[in-house]
Amino acid sequence: MSNAYKRWACGLLAVVLVLLAACAAVVYTVDPCLYYRMPDKWQPVFFSERYQGAGLAKNVPADTVLVGTSMAANYRAGEVGETFGGTAVRITIPDGYLSEFDRVMDVVFRYQSPKRVVFALDLNILVRDESGVTGAMPDYLYNDNWLDDAKYLLNKDTLYYSLYVLMANRWGGGETLDEGFTWDEGIWWNHMTALAGYTRPEVAEETADTAAFRDHARQNLAVVESWVRAHPDTEFDIFFPPYSILFWDKTARLGQTDAMLAALGQACGTLLNYDNVKLYGFLMDREIVENLDNYCDYVHHSGGVCRQVLAKMAAGEDRLTAENTEEVLANWRDFVVDYDYDKFWDESFWWKWNETHPGVPA
Repeated sequence: MSNAYKRWACGLLAVVLVLLAACAAVVYTVDPCLYYRMPDKWQPVFFSERYQGAGLAKNVPADTVLVGTSMAANYRAGEVGETFGGTAVRITIPDGYLSEFDRVMDVVFRYQSPKRVVFALDLNILVRDESGVTGAMPDYLYNDNWLDDAKYLLNKDTLYYSLYVLMANRWGGGETLDEGFTWDEGIWWNHMTALAGYTRPEVAEETADTAAFRDHARQNLAVVESWVRAHPDTEFDIFFPPYSILFWDKTARLGQTDAMLAALGQACGTLLNYDNVKLYGFLMDREIVENLDNYCDYVHHSGGVCRQVLAKMAAGEDRLTAENTEEVLANWRDFVVDYDYDKFWDESFWWKWNETHPGVPA
């Protein structure tokens, strides 16, 4: 009986080991998170920015790396490469925190030496603390410890996604790097959509202190500064994405206009100290932010605006410098403080608007 039990236990162990080996072999071969390589026999399937960002950072050689939140998701890597020359990759983390971007940058510079990093520094991200960070970014994909790769290879979720990648390609569902994680197709970019996606807050009883976001901004900027100092031969093109004018309505109603602008000025004053940084204020580009047909809610803009931003960046437009920042921010404060936001809820405004925009769907 004892021998029979031992044979059964050994047989069971052997079966388990075979199954684990098969799982690891499938995951390693398909590599759904692109952790070991980019596929050459099938197209990747993009399903999680936080799980696949490390693989993109490691395995897509790029002269230019564009990094950002969902505000950067609709930039096509091919268009980025055409704008700056050479190859490019886009790595996005929806609603990302600076600590998460720091992990991406660590992988980027551990495996390659890009000539340029283009970083979309959202104002909302700049002014918040790290209290909302979750464990959504798997450490075993971003660290430099190969011993814990078992968490990737022997993982029921990655096994599932391995099979999903194979089936998706069989059904023609593979994706290109340019289109991976983009979401602008099928969206109605229109003022009606933008307004519908914006919940107008009640007017705050008190105005936020000008320094309300100072400490959070300082901590977040310290992360960006660490990249810039550690890689003096890389050019960092940092831009403030163009939220719509509705963002400034929200900011005004919450009593945070001066606090937000102070954080913006703090970022400019900090980052413009570095010779390898170029700073762009698309957040204050009236051509873009006043046209609600560029948006689907109060912050997210279309792929067409992405192309505008790239063209403006290449032309040096909206660039912030030590010499012009104070004036630009002062003028923008005057503009947003005196702006007639209520017109967007006035039917007569849209009647007049439609008369001057006959080709735009209402």
